[in-house]
Amino acid sequence: MDGGGDRAEVPTVCSGVSGGAQSELRKLLSFKVYKRRWLVLLVLCLLNCSNATIWLTFAPVADQSAQYLKVSLDAINWLSLVYMVVAIPLSFGTTWMLDTLGLRITLILGSWLNMLGAMLRLVGQPHAVSDDMRFLVVMLGQTLCALAQPLIIFTPTKVAALWFPDHQRATANMIASMSNPLGILLANVISPLIAKSSAEIPVLMLAYGAPTCIICFLATLGIRTSQPPTPPSASAESSGSEPFVQGLKLLLKNKAYLVLLLCFGSGIAVFTCFSTLLEQVLCVQGYTNDFAGLCGALFIVFGIVGAGALGLYVDKTKKFIEATKINMGLTALACVAFSVVSLMPRQKFAVAAVCSLFGLFGFSIYPVAMELSVECSYPVGEATSAGLVFVSGQVQSVLYIIVLQALTTRLADSPQSTCGDAAFSWRVPLMVMAGLCSFFSCIFIVFFHSRYRRLEAEQEASYRPKRGNSTAAPSTGT
Repeated sequence: MDGGGDRAEVPTVCSGVSGGAQSELRKLLSFKVYKRRWLVLLVLCLLNCSNATIWLTFAPVADQSAQYLKVSLDAINWLSLVYMVVAIPLSFGTTWMLDTLGLRITLILGSWLNMLGAMLRLVGQPHAVSDDMRFLVVMLGQTLCALAQPLIIFTPTKVAALWFPDHQRATANMIASMSNPLGILLANVISPLIAKSSAEIPVLMLAYGAPTCIICFLATLGIRTSQPPTPPSASAESSGSEPFVQGLKLLLKNKAYLVLLLCFGSGIAVFTCFSTLLEQVLCVQGYTNDFAGLCGALFIVFGIVGAGALGLYVDKTKKFIEATKINMGLTALACVAFSVVSLMPRQKFAVAAVCSLFGLFGFSIYPVAMELSVECSYPVGEATSAGLVFVSGQVQSVLYIIVLQALTTRLADSPQSTCGDAAFSWRVPLMVMAGLCSFFSCIFIVFFHSRYRRLEAEQEASYRPKRGNSTAAPSTGT
């Protein structure tokens, strides 16, 4: 038992029940939370942040990375795309692992893969391997880190469900989920600052690789159990109770979940495209890598602010659907605005403002939508329901990036370009991206309707024992 446990606020039966029965009812109705939940959340946040910085190491400095690794820009994009490609086949195994083997094994394995991948990238130094092998070694390191991503990014809903009471779940999920875009923010800021030239790419990889060793140590020794000794809520007692295959069958029959799977997966894909291609889009109009990094940073900072405010709001009001629909509509408008202003030269203020709004409305949806995926699919395990939404996003991300790159056209003359050897027109790809974002946002707003199944189950579990009792009083916990 953890000596730092706190009693959750739940109703307690006070009369009309015999002593033995009353003791059993109190056991059912009284849930304890443990201070060590914050350590588990901290490890997950650090791991999620680190994995994201490794994912986006090269995108903000694509030109310098291409020169250092002696490959094309398309090959540099594959250093990011490998995350999506690897995650797709492994995601089903990850959801099974989380719901069957537990949180501890999953996170420790993810931390080791993340560390080994980051260290392997450092092997690709000019004095260690030939020029022909350098890109392959770095790609292998990226692939190992990509193997860790599903193990890490599927876990926020599981941690929130197993360790946190119902009035803290959305906030905990928000904190864990937003650590991933925080890593993207760090990559967008740090990469341009360190890698001013191709010769500094090894220093950049070392800056991202060193923290992985500390995080691996914390995960291996700090996470002692997959779940607390006693559950924090009624739903935590049955978390992952549905067998994996049976859970998949239930999800495929759930119309509301399928709408969320498709539409929010498209939203993830749009944001992945934005993060991966931002520097390549802006350099055509003469914007520098530093400015692209600033726009990426504003995108994330405002996203984290929006996610924090929205997470606290839905924790108190439980209005998951209303919050998601409103923000998806605003995100579509911001995406359309970005597709217009990013094609204009010398409009730094407008581009920065639109990127900020895009992040504010779009990123704030992520943790709420993940909680919504659990609410509309309960009693399917959290890792399965939230994980498949992420898989949908990864599949669509690969398709979107490939399609958007295919729609670019080489510019014969672009005097303001800062892209290096070649500049491409992104007018058509950006319009297509805005169209896809708007279309799927409309589909979600019109067709998504669902009950909050998990909240209903918790209310039923809390109040069912009160039937036949004339008096009940709430406990006063902290």
